[in-house]
Amino acid sequence: MRLRRTRGERVFQAVNGVILTGVVVLTLVPFINILARSFSGEHQIRSGQVNLLPRGFNLTTYKVVLSDSMFWTNYRNTVLYTVVATAISMILTICYAYVLSKKDLRGRGALVGIAVFTMFFTGGLIPNYVLVSGLGLRNSIWAIVLPNAINVFNLLVMKAFFESLPIELEEAASVDGLSTYGILLKIVLPLSKAMIATMILFYAVSFWNSWFPAFLYLDRAELFPVTVYLRNLIAGATGGADQSAASDTALQIGANIQAVTIVLTVLPIVLVYPFIQRYFVRGVMLGAVKG
Repeated sequence: MRLRRTRGERVFQAVNGVILTGVVVLTLVPFINILARSFSGEHQIRSGQVNLLPRGFNLTTYKVVLSDSMFWTNYRNTVLYTVVATAISMILTICYAYVLSKKDLRGRGALVGIAVFTMFFTGGLIPNYVLVSGLGLRNSIWAIVLPNAINVFNLLVMKAFFESLPIELEEAASVDGLSTYGILLKIVLPLSKAMIATMILFYAVSFWNSWFPAFLYLDRAELFPVTVYLRNLIAGATGGADQSAASDTALQIGANIQAVTIVLTVLPIVLVYPFIQRYFVRGVMLGAVKG
């Protein structure tokens, strides 16, 4: 039997729907504007004619960027950095969170405190630079993937999720002869698919969009991620003497080169997100509510 909604509930749902629709519109408008600018002509952009629809339809800039070998080199670097960094971060976060979820672990409070401490206090930019340089990590992939390998917020969310799992499952597996690693790999992780998918999304988006570590620790243009390529375009430079002829042409286009590169940069994340969105919502709820 379907319960009849009260007038207050109907008003609440209507108001809630209007507010959420407004939020969605406000969120989508900048993206639509960037997409429209990427297909618009230079004169129309500079004169302020482009809002939500392209004006003076133009594909020249897409051809220029896609023909730039440095763009594809940097794009490949971004994919490599994101995959390696996400894999390392997931391994470290899962292991650390699983350890912290054991309430009978000696020194558990100290380990949690060390992790939380780093959320509020860091060594600072110069000490980090000296450390990375002293370890010989500059101009290598490790300067990108290692310094931020564990995000403490993600760690605490995953810890809360592991604590919510029934302890009886692990006790039964232990009685059956599984080791600690066997329990983690065969019992805990298969039950954590939604949480793992959520953490992968968090880490992958973070590393994909990150540009400052590469800007700080990498000197050679062929090692840059595509975000630094985009930053250089926005700053009006593409790497000085190392820039290609295609990049010289791109600088002359000017008006929509930034929009084109933004579209090409965020496109993979936009395409991947719908496939893991259901895991994302479920994983956040599991890690936050049950914790």
